[in-house]
Amino acid sequence: QLQVEEYGGGLTQAGGSMRLTCVVSGQTFRNFALRQYFMGWFRQAPGQEREFVAAISSKGITTAYEDSVKGRFTISRDNAKSTVYLQMNSLLPEDTAVYYCALDTSDVLPLARRVTEYEYWGQGTQVTVSS
Repeated sequence: QLQVEEYGGGLTQAGGSMRLTCVVSGQTFRNFALRQYFMGWFRQAPGQEREFVAAISSKGITTAYEDSVKGRFTISRDNAKSTVYLQMNSLLPEDTAVYYCALDTSDVLPLARRVTEYEYWGQGTQVTVSS
């Protein structure tokens, strides 16, 4: 079983920045290596469905973003640390949501954008942007 944990949420003002960190571990998964997997970030605002934010291929060569975050958010990864990041700049109140990190075991392009295409999920971290 893989474990996915997010860190770094909190409260900031509009226009501010925040970096989310996702750490993946697989203590019971033989030969686990994050470099084998695609990773994604999703978010869910109160009363809304969970939506795609960004995704990154296993070696970090290919990325994808939801239109509203393009140019403001950057997804990256450090496979040696089994870690994925989401750098969020120029934050807006509408970015307020619980942010989830997820792992896709398919390793097949194009990068997945649907919730159902990701097999492992973290518990989420709250990001609140005040106006």
